[in-house]
Amino acid sequence: MRSSIPRRQFIRTIAAAALAGPQLTTAASGAANNGAGSSTQTPRLLLGCCAYSFRKYLASGSMSMEDFILKGVELKLGGVDMTVYWMKSTTTDYLTGLRHLAFKNGMPFSGAACRVHMVEADKAKRADALNEIKNWVEVTDILGASHLRIFAGKLPAASTLAQGIDWTVEVMKPACDYAGQRGITLGIEDDIGITQRADVMLEILRRVDSPFVGINLDVSNFIADSDEDQYKQIEACVPYATHAHIRDRFTQNHHTIDLDRIWRIFAKGGYRGYMSAEYVGDEDPMTGVSKLIDQMRSLSRKYSSV
Repeated sequence: MRSSIPRRQFIRTIAAAALAGPQLTTAASGAANNGAGSSTQTPRLLLGCCAYSFRKYLASGSMSMEDFILKGVELKLGGVDMTVYWMKSTTTDYLTGLRHLAFKNGMPFSGAACRVHMVEADKAKRADALNEIKNWVEVTDILGASHLRIFAGKLPAASTLAQGIDWTVEVMKPACDYAGQRGITLGIEDDIGITQRADVMLEILRRVDSPFVGINLDVSNFIADSDEDQYKQIEACVPYATHAHIRDRFTQNHHTIDLDRIWRIFAKGGYRGYMSAEYVGDEDPMTGVSKLIDQMRSLSRKYSSV
């Protein structure tokens, strides 16, 4: 079963792609058959937060994943993103304990996030990456979440971008088939490596060609010629976003991100899903995260049905 995109959204995507860069239009044309959202639908921009926002405390052990779930309740979020790096284990007892705690406190999981990288020149390592994704799909399923964030990764020495895309698609096709059997969508993130250009992201989605693939769209991470190019690349990817990470500064130049513009872009694209704070600022997360969430809450009320 394939998703389809209305003609008007297809035209908008192509237009945004053309503005974002010369390589984007062709990729967007193919990816349009895979769009996750529709620009004609009423947006639902749900508030969330990534566990990564509290990495200072999670890494030191002064905060547990259970504490993070309850922090989400305190922040009045619609969901929390369970970055798996700080889970005590992946045993069924531990995972079902987290799921039960979340349910008892009315806190859905917007998804889970793992470290797996797929850009590997060695075929055996690509097979290992596929098996790792399958393992994390199982974890995500036990948690009761429906989305798993994955990475493509950096190119190995002496490799080409075309090879990197080939390797990523090779892993993602069977990974999406496996995840789809459990109703779980894989969101590939625009993080360090080959996916830091929107044209590459859209080409990967076009070739994977699955209703269970999308973009875990971090609004800060694209490599761009200007801030305007950043926004155009974000706009080109929004129709395929299945989860969003929100920061207040671009990674490349540390310029302040116009979050009002970001919310307008997502609303225009008809996005329905989580806008998850991923705080990386200098302020202590215990205060910095809540300030970012307050700003996001105001924008969701302004541009969304929630």
